[in-house]
Amino acid sequence: METKNDVESGKDGNEAVLTYRDSGIDERIVHAVEEMGFEHMTPIQEQAIPVFLSGKDVIGQAQTGTGKTAAFGIPILEKIDPENKGLQAVILCPTRELAMQAADELRKFAKYLHGIKVLPIYGGQDIVRQIRNLKGGVQIIVGTPGRVMDHMRRHTIKMEQVHTVVLDEADEMLNMGFREDIETILKEMPEERQTGLFSATMPKPILEITKKYQKDAVFLKMTPKEVTIPLIKQAYYMVRHQDKEEVLCRLMDYYDPARALIFCNTKRMVDELTEHLKARGYEVEGLHGDLSQNQRDTVMNLFKGGRAAVLIATDVAARGIDVDNVEAVFNYDVPEDIEYYVHRIGRTGRAGRTGRSFTLVTRREIQKLREIERICHTKIRERKIPSAADITERKADKILREAEMVIREQNIEKALQFVEERSALGAYSALQYAAAFMKMKLGDEIEDIKPERSPLEWMTKGRKGRNGGAGKDKSGRNGAGRDRFGRGGADKEKSDRSRFDRDGGRRNRTDGRGSDRDRSDKGRGGRGYDRSSADRNSRYATLRIKTKKQK
Repeated sequence: METKNDVESGKDGNEAVLTYRDSGIDERIVHAVEEMGFEHMTPIQEQAIPVFLSGKDVIGQAQTGTGKTAAFGIPILEKIDPENKGLQAVILCPTRELAMQAADELRKFAKYLHGIKVLPIYGGQDIVRQIRNLKGGVQIIVGTPGRVMDHMRRHTIKMEQVHTVVLDEADEMLNMGFREDIETILKEMPEERQTGLFSATMPKPILEITKKYQKDAVFLKMTPKEVTIPLIKQAYYMVRHQDKEEVLCRLMDYYDPARALIFCNTKRMVDELTEHLKARGYEVEGLHGDLSQNQRDTVMNLFKGGRAAVLIATDVAARGIDVDNVEAVFNYDVPEDIEYYVHRIGRTGRAGRTGRSFTLVTRREIQKLREIERICHTKIRERKIPSAADITERKADKILREAEMVIREQNIEKALQFVEERSALGAYSALQYAAAFMKMKLGDEIEDIKPERSPLEWMTKGRKGRNGGAGKDKSGRNGAGRDRFGRGGADKEKSDRSRFDRDGGRRNRTDGRGSDRDRSDKGRGGRGYDRSSADRNSRYATLRIKTKKQK
């Protein structure tokens, strides 16, 4: 790459957004896109599509959920010759899920473009079947580097007519160790071709690839401010670590999303949380890298089909998730990598839709959250945990709405007869029976969760003493606070003066009568005492005599 033209998106949100219909794209593609429910282009699409159509190489820095697939997929479809059954475009993705997702999107865009065939190829699928499909004529391949290399070695893929190559999620492919495969594939491509590269980050290895395999590429960068999308309502809740699961459940009960994602930092936490939420009655499934491919497919089919309303996943496992209408994302753990935060919340509020993100933050994690706000140029607002009364009211409303649906759509005559007959006995009214059924559905009464104080509150209000005092500052000077022995006092100095040592000797730091800090025999006059066994025995004997006299 000899020169590079930088184009950084800087829209303030008030400028007109280009529609697909006004962009000059093939009418058949526009028709298909509008059928999918999209009208306006996302920023990366608005900038990348014209550059792609012009034939120039492209570097696009944009996060997940910004519409990258359409940004390169639509121009590729425009350039495909349906009369030519040879391979014309190759798209490389890091995982089989992303390959399947991108291929599915391209097929949707090409719904009215007859004669264009798109094939995903990836490991874990029968290669014989893939070879059979390739022989039937495929113009676009969307594949993982390893499986594409397999077909190249078998000569079942021929690159002579390829005019467009795209590396999608390039940083993730490098993280997974695909650099050598990528370079081998690119070396086999025709010299005269168009190369597109899309990546969330631009580390040095990515820049080295662009310099070596692209020519005069146009660099398109979507700023973090745009990436986080104003349509996503972002909030965080200060919680104690032991309350995380309970707070998560209450947020899900309160907002009641039809489809949601929960992100954890570790595979172990995914397993534990999945088990606990299932025990609570939630329709959840877990997804992480230790699952077999069959298990992953089963979980994703349950989630996509709506049989599991909630998916709990690690960041790496979630890279291939592409499910529409995710209403909410819950960050059970604050992500270790700031980039992951954007990847996570990008799963909701996609392509012009609204969404919500909730982050559970312990006191030690608040600085991570502040760093996310700073880097992403966003504001994540603190909100209070819904009260027990709020949760109960929401649950009751949901139960009543479900009951109303049953009244409207089902025959309740028999059930009504049972209630009328029982209430006619006079013990309880029909209303009391209805209230009892409501109570059974609501379950046990819940209590409010004690919120975690923010670091600012912690510093300004002071830390509570061990035995219930109102608190003390670092020097211990707080009249209502407790000393380290649990005794109250006007201040620490007075508390020290009134304190007895463990064996009955009074401390005095100024009059020389003895100090328990001085271990030597010197200076242990007055009421102090030597710690030798002889003196100790003598003192204990004296105490016994006094005790007998008192009796």
